[in-house]
Amino acid sequence: MSSAIFKLAPGVQSYDWGKKGSASLAAQFGKVCVPDFKIEDDKTYAELWMGTHPTLPSRIISPSDSSSSTLLSDHLKSHHDLIGDAITTKFEDSKEGNLPFLFKVLSIGTALSIQAHPDKKLAKKLFDERPEVYKDPNHKPEMAIALTPFLAFLNFLPLPTLLLNLLSVPELSALIDSSLVDSLASSLTLPSTRPPDAFLFQPTVSSPTDAQKDILKKIFESLMSADKEVVERSINDLVKRYKNESREEEIGDNEKGLVDLALMLNEQYPGDVGVLCVFMLNVVELKKGDAAFLGANEPHAYIKGDIIECMATSDNVVRAGLTPKLRDVPTLVDMLTYEAGPGNKQLLKPTPFSGEDDKSTSLYDPPIEEFSVLRIELGKEEKTEHRAIAGPSLAVVTEGAGIVAVGGDKVDFERGEVLFIGAGKEVTWESKGDGVEVFRAFVEADK
Repeated sequence: MSSAIFKLAPGVQSYDWGKKGSASLAAQFGKVCVPDFKIEDDKTYAELWMGTHPTLPSRIISPSDSSSSTLLSDHLKSHHDLIGDAITTKFEDSKEGNLPFLFKVLSIGTALSIQAHPDKKLAKKLFDERPEVYKDPNHKPEMAIALTPFLAFLNFLPLPTLLLNLLSVPELSALIDSSLVDSLASSLTLPSTRPPDAFLFQPTVSSPTDAQKDILKKIFESLMSADKEVVERSINDLVKRYKNESREEEIGDNEKGLVDLALMLNEQYPGDVGVLCVFMLNVVELKKGDAAFLGANEPHAYIKGDIIECMATSDNVVRAGLTPKLRDVPTLVDMLTYEAGPGNKQLLKPTPFSGEDDKSTSLYDPPIEEFSVLRIELGKEEKTEHRAIAGPSLAVVTEGAGIVAVGGDKVDFERGEVLFIGAGKEVTWESKGDGVEVFRAFVEADK
């Protein structure tokens, strides 16, 4: 029987969109929990990976010899009690010591690509056909919880709002066949005359019909497949209009809140078609503690901020904009659900973990099997207890320091450290000093 709790050494990914040096939360935490990790001021650090994904698997560092380590997956394969029988029965790959989720801290300095993640059926097809691009056959539903103010694109705008943009933003409409705009207007029983009367285009919360989804698909495909030179000209015209104070009256009310974002994205990715997605996708700002859940085949992009992220164990991404990487526009266009509506439809509200009286622990529980996340907040020298969870957990300390007790084992922890907690054990958390914040990702078979 192995110890039910121990510290982990995760890994840090240095992608171009990360934050530089010590400004990156991923780097700050890596300096604490990754042996021999040193922060370079001119290097961008994007993600802290916690889990068993083979791209960057976590390790257990020997307490007596920091140069000696064991892969977490190897340890779990030899100690199935830490995963629990219910999990090894439900998730076949866990018998090999693999967790069904991947836990991350992201520090976003530059917008990530406009992207979506495939469902299981498509993921297997892409992996079988192009394993050099799509590295595994798993789906990748994911949840983001804001650690700082966080900005993101989340799914398509309500169709009346999107139509208003098509009718009032000349640089966008120049790329879309007018017959598609007319078809969308007709489906919504709205006029397609220009200039539009913005008052008529009130956003709706209802889902699009199948016919409307088909029109939206054709509109999005037209935009994302437009000739590169034509796109660049349109964006240059947009930037000139936005920067020309003498033309300020030409900026509609529906555009004014998007001007700074469009200019920022163009500075980061000059002439990229993704800049025009400010008129197609919801721009949503999350405050600390807010969460968004993104199911398979939903378009999104993280723009700036720091987040906790949890996902099914996969690294599959289908990209189409705001990226120097491979763009797979045909796959992205075909895979999307073309749901549309207000951005808050993607938000996930937390609930108390142990009942209405529990103010210390919030549960973020998305509608999938692979993971849920707890947020533990304790004030000065406070304590809370968690019931036994029938599955393994990973925890990252985002603020403060404290002590965690599992069975007869006690472990001191501080900001930036990462812990593994075995299945089926009650856990006691206690803060030291002014307080503590911990995020704990877990899987439970009877969810």
